[in-house]
Amino acid sequence: MDTKRKYDLEERLIGFALTIVYISERLPKTYLGTHFAKQIVRSGTSPAFQYAEACDAESRNDFIHKLKIGVKELRETLVCLKIIDRKPLIESKAVIPVIKECDELISILTTSIKTARNNASKNTRTS
Repeated sequence: MDTKRKYDLEERLIGFALTIVYISERLPKTYLGTHFAKQIVRSGTSPAFQYAEACDAESRNDFIHKLKIGVKELRETLVCLKIIDRKPLIESKAVIPVIKECDELISILTTSIKTARNNASKNTRTS
């Protein structure tokens, strides 16, 4: 894996996690606001952790598995952000760019999974 690309994606996921924390701290201190704050902190910070684990995966399958968990967490976060925006629990201008970033991160990780699978099948055919 290209170290620069790895670092960029890791930094992007960390930045995303910090943005999620920022949003969670701005949600209203109501039952609904607290519910969503706790939920997005769990699901929105997890992809950075999953990616770090994937980078030290014990096998290609382990790598793919950890990235898939990251994608699931991002999709969960995306739905939470959309609900927060549509309710609205905070102003849209704070949420819309985060929804876009979440969508882009899903695409990046999904592409990484596809690439890893394709590389695995190429290695199987050449062995």
